Amino acid sequence: MAKETPYIFELEMKVRDYEVDSQGIVNNANYLHYLEHTRHEFCEAVGVSFRQMQSRGIDPVVSKIEISYLTPLRLADRMRSCLWLERKGARFIFHQDIYDMKGNMVVRALVNIVSLENGRLSRGDTLAESFASTLSPAT
Repeated sequence: MAKETPYIFELEMKVRDYEVDSQGIVNNANYLHYLEHTRHEFCEAVGVSFRQMQSRGIDPVVSKIEISYLTPLRLADRMRSCLWLERKGARFIFHQDIYDMKGNMVVRALVNIVSLENGRLSRGDTLAESFASTLSPAT
């Protein structure tokens, strides 16, 4: 893992049997689940669950994902899913990387999130308040 990467959250997970394809490697779509699970756990760790956001009329939604698959994971492999976060205008950019337990990068992803408030696209200021202590300055 690169020392200059400012990860603010890490989550360890294990590949389950139903996540591998006929070649015995994790199906590409499952990495999206790993990334999403990491974001949800991050939100809970900073004190705001998706249920709480919804009860306040806030729905963070994915607007774009860029993902590079670098090294496959296999059944029962353990991984470390890491992220850091920045805000660019109305977008929250989750920089997410997944590593195997040897430290090899498996996936690198950029996930753009926008915030709907009461069903309407917003600047995300309410959501930004929840993430304030973890946001990296915009570049």
